[in-house]
Amino acid sequence: MIAMARPDISGVEIELVNQVLRSDSLSLGQMVQDFERAFAGYVGSPHAVAVSSGTAGLHALIRAYGIGPGDEVITSSFSFVATGNCILYENATPVFVDVEPESLGLDPELVEAAITPRTKAILAVDAFGHPCRLRELKTIARAHGLVLIDDACEALGSELDGRRLGNPKLADAAVFAFFPNKQITTGEGGMIVTGDEHLARLCRSLRNQGRGEGDRWLYHERLGYNYRLDEMSAAVGLGQLMRIGELLARRDHVARLYSEHLAGLDWVRVQPVAPGVKMSWFVYVVRLDPSVDREAVMAYLEGRGVPSRPYFHPIHLQPFYRERFGFRGGELPVTEAAGRSCLALPFHTGLAVDEVRAVVAALFDAVGARAVKAS
Repeated sequence: MIAMARPDISGVEIELVNQVLRSDSLSLGQMVQDFERAFAGYVGSPHAVAVSSGTAGLHALIRAYGIGPGDEVITSSFSFVATGNCILYENATPVFVDVEPESLGLDPELVEAAITPRTKAILAVDAFGHPCRLRELKTIARAHGLVLIDDACEALGSELDGRRLGNPKLADAAVFAFFPNKQITTGEGGMIVTGDEHLARLCRSLRNQGRGEGDRWLYHERLGYNYRLDEMSAAVGLGQLMRIGELLARRDHVARLYSEHLAGLDWVRVQPVAPGVKMSWFVYVVRLDPSVDREAVMAYLEGRGVPSRPYFHPIHLQPFYRERFGFRGGELPVTEAAGRSCLALPFHTGLAVDEVRAVVAALFDAVGARAVKAS
């Protein structure tokens, strides 16, 4: 069976993990610092703070910026549920606005229209690795005295106008994630990046149970969390970062193969890439025409040994959000249409040409044979 996703681990990562295991430090050691330093250099940010997950990084930033009860954060519903949850953790309110049809990133005009006196931040989401229109969003944020946070958990290596996401010229802070299906992995883990030294220090404290700097282990300056990244995970991440050029090139190659084989079809759209964008592929997602029954396609593919996944189920339509906020559907038409049409195909660095062809052939058969909705 073709794998839906698979991490790409080499001897480099294994040797770095072995170095940690032969050392006296499995947590709060040098490897985390080395990973942070290398990561900051890669994205072009002065400061990087390693954390236990992308979710932890987003929550730490919401907390560090003092966002809380009565505050609003404008964000996208076309994302993993953690984007909204991290706002609710601090009893603030997520304000969902619709996305643009092509990039599936926040629509800047709708963002500006949603700003109220209670708005404290804009939380952009780079869906599938395609950057949002961060320049426009930052201009809006500056005009209204807001913070711009970039949820770049799916977009490590993506560039906008020649700058990698995570560069502080694009957003006040950004968060990346390293789950095994991401561009690089640490198993579980994430990274906060920012140009603000004070914010970085505060996030370091928040990830470590609110401890201050220095050796006062039982002295806690503030409420904090156990959001630390361990040394073994950091070793994997550092090794992956050493190989990131190779890893991104392989992902790009697989994405190009898919796009070439799916070009020119009227029942499926591949991800468009906007001018000025260099895409770092997190997953390979196609958008099926409304006439195509996605569930029937998925069932057929599964029978052919080809896994697939819907991407995403909009946050505002998740049961918890429906119950809490009264969403019924219809509030965000572009987001909801994308949620109904997107289908993720198998995607990883080791996907061979014949496997890509097999996936595409199965997709052709699924649509042609039995997956067109009755008119």
